[in-house]
Amino acid sequence: MSQAIHRFIQLEKKKAEVKKFYEELTSSLEEVIKEIGVGAYFQDPETGCVYKTVIPEGRFVNYEKHGYVRTRRGDEKRGDLSLKEAEAAGFKEIGG
Repeated sequence: MSQAIHRFIQLEKKKAEVKKFYEELTSSLEEVIKEIGVGAYFQDPETGCVYKTVIPEGRFVNYEKHGYVRTRRGDEKRGDLSLKEAEAAGFKEIGG
């Protein structure tokens, strides 16, 4: 068996677990949206990463009603939410 096939099989075995994780993440996001609304910001106190709730733009195979963008984390080059926008929203000590 090739390494590619072996890797695929190992990853495919985790598919249900990953799908459940994303379902839980989506459900959790829905709870956040109900609590703070769309266009609201919140911050991870551990990393300083700032999140903004949004309505995703574009077309998706798996349509999601709500989404989020965030500032970069750790060694990432950039996030979908700019540090400048997070700062303008009043956040300090932003991760990145």
